[in-house]
Amino acid sequence: MSASLSYLERSKLHSNPTAKAFLELMERKKSNLSVAADLNKKAALIELADKVGPYICLLKTHIDVVEDFDQDLVDQLTALAKKHDFMIFEDRKFADIGNTVKLQYGSGIYKIASWSDITNAHMVPGEGIVQGLREVGLPLNRAMLLLAEMSSAGTLAKGDYTVQTVEVARKYKDFVVGFIAMERYADKEGDDFIYMTPGVGLDQTSDGMGQQWKHPREVVFDRGCDVIIVGRGIYGGGRDAAKEAKRYQEAGWNAYVERISK
Repeated sequence: MSASLSYLERSKLHSNPTAKAFLELMERKKSNLSVAADLNKKAALIELADKVGPYICLLKTHIDVVEDFDQDLVDQLTALAKKHDFMIFEDRKFADIGNTVKLQYGSGIYKIASWSDITNAHMVPGEGIVQGLREVGLPLNRAMLLLAEMSSAGTLAKGDYTVQTVEVARKYKDFVVGFIAMERYADKEGDDFIYMTPGVGLDQTSDGMGQQWKHPREVVFDRGCDVIIVGRGIYGGGRDAAKEAKRYQEAGWNAYVERISK
């Protein structure tokens, strides 16, 4: 089972260059923390990325909420990714037909494929969405996650939807490298998907608006997932973002070391 292997050992099994480099980065940096930077001002996003950069493996953005987006923001974020050794994940959650998502991914204002190492998509439209994104992303050595589950109360992404999402991922392993999911699924021969889990918190269990938080150890050790995604728990409510990022980095990494040592 891939969950029992180290990130470095798993990196040798991947054909997708971004997945390989990402797993190597996690091992090198001793971090399985992704910060969800849901901020709507360019300066605030850049400041946060610089503060948490030393502690994260992945910066997760919602670029379309940034009110003063421009190319300089992209340039600064990619420079910070190089400076601090992290990757960028644009949490776009594509959900349209193949031809439309090709344009959304590669063109338009944001040109996501030109700067985001990883993106993601819903499987509601069927596997044509994967084919469309793959046409744009694969030549650029990008990678994609599929939303197999979500962390919000009442989500419809579960059951048969999740099962079918995993089957589609198995058909496109050169581009689909993992899932947004709440737990690791049973591997078939040749599987080694990267599991990223949102809704992680050390201090709270709910935000009163449907978001449900789980402890890093529950996510990484008990459920076998690989990356913890944390947002407001690190920078919300006037928290010291650097201090909190270090705390989550240590909690996530300790759970991973415990998992592969058991």
